[in-house]
Amino acid sequence: MYIPKHYKEEDMVQLVAFMNQYPFALLISQLDGKPYATHLPFIIEKNENGILLQSHMALANPQWKQLAGQQVLIVFSEPHAYISPSLYEKKENVPTWNYIAVHIYGHATLIENQDKVEQLLHKTISTFEPAYVAQYKELNSDYLRRMVKGIKAFSIEVNDVQGKFKLSQNKTIVEQKNIVDHLQKQNENTSVAIAQYMKNKLPE
Repeated sequence: MYIPKHYKEEDMVQLVAFMNQYPFALLISQLDGKPYATHLPFIIEKNENGILLQSHMALANPQWKQLAGQQVLIVFSEPHAYISPSLYEKKENVPTWNYIAVHIYGHATLIENQDKVEQLLHKTISTFEPAYVAQYKELNSDYLRRMVKGIKAFSIEVNDVQGKFKLSQNKTIVEQKNIVDHLQKQNENTSVAIAQYMKNKLPE
């Protein structure tokens, strides 16, 4: 990913927090020599060995068949906002777009053990809907086995993290504050989210 130095984010705490905030990402790999992508929710874990991502896809999705051992790309991106040149101090400016993106590179491993697949499903439910855990535990065991057989789970050992926080850092403080004020007044959730990220970057 092209990242000008003023947009580069290397704080791993912030990067992992962003991925956990927006865990629905794009998995890109090669299938029969061509790029292939699937939109998936990811479980993100940081441990002493680095970052581990886990997810699963439908068994009918052909992407998993050539996934094992591949160097894959996972793209996390969510809030973004159009930035009008009218918000700058000088007229000689052009429209742009503020956004945040985290690109993850790593090697994929299929999770073949049924118990580990069930553990991942339980972890996924606990992460995204804790209130459903009790109902999930009451599901018929035959139904659960069929569900496990209908998916392919995998993990990604991360070896490179690239973060781009394009938040008008190359503009003056006055211009950045103008943009924040403007975005906070918008009805779009993504604009408000970008405004908050910008505020967090502004000097106190």
